[in-house]
Amino acid sequence: MSSIPTKTRALGLRQDAEALHAAVSDLVRVYQFRDRDRICCYDISVTQCYALEVLVERGTLRSQELAEALMLDKSTTTRVVDALVRKGYVQRMPDSEDARAVSLTVTSAGRGLYGQINSELIDQQAQLLQDLPSEVRAGATEILQRLARAAKARFVSGVSVGSCAPVCGSSTRASSS
Repeated sequence: MSSIPTKTRALGLRQDAEALHAAVSDLVRVYQFRDRDRICCYDISVTQCYALEVLVERGTLRSQELAEALMLDKSTTTRVVDALVRKGYVQRMPDSEDARAVSLTVTSAGRGLYGQINSELIDQQAQLLQDLPSEVRAGATEILQRLARAAKARFVSGVSVGSCAPVCGSSTRASSS
C-alpha cells in the first residue's frame, strides 16, 4: 500500500490530467492547422490524406474496413473515397471474395502523392526533434504511442465526453434547449 493518502493521489492525478489535457490540446491544434495547411496545398483534405495513408499501409480494403480504420461513418467514408476516386488516387475494384462488395485500392498516383506528403511531414518532425537527446525522443514517442492506444481503446469502447454523448443501447440524445 502506498504511503501517499488517496485524496492526495487523486488530486495529483487530476492536476496531471489537466496539464496533459492542455498540452495535448495545444499539440493537436498546432498539428490540425499544420496538416490542413501542408496537405490541402496538394488538393486533398486531411481526411482524404488519412484515407490514403490507411490504404497505403494496409493495402486493399473494403469501404467498411476503411471507415472503421478512419473512425468515420460509412456515408462520410463514401464521400471521402468518391473524391479520391475522382482525383485518380483510389480505385474501386470488384472484391475477390464477395461479388456484392467493392474493394478500394490506392493507385500509383495516390501512392506517390501520399509518399510526397508523408516525406514532408516526417522532415518537419525531424526538425522538431533535432535538438532533443535520443533518449528524450524515444521516451516522447513511447508516451504518445501509449496515450494513443489508451485513447483509442476508450473511444472504440464508446466512452465519450459530456451529456450529449450517446448512452450505450440508446438512440436518443440529451436535449440542450
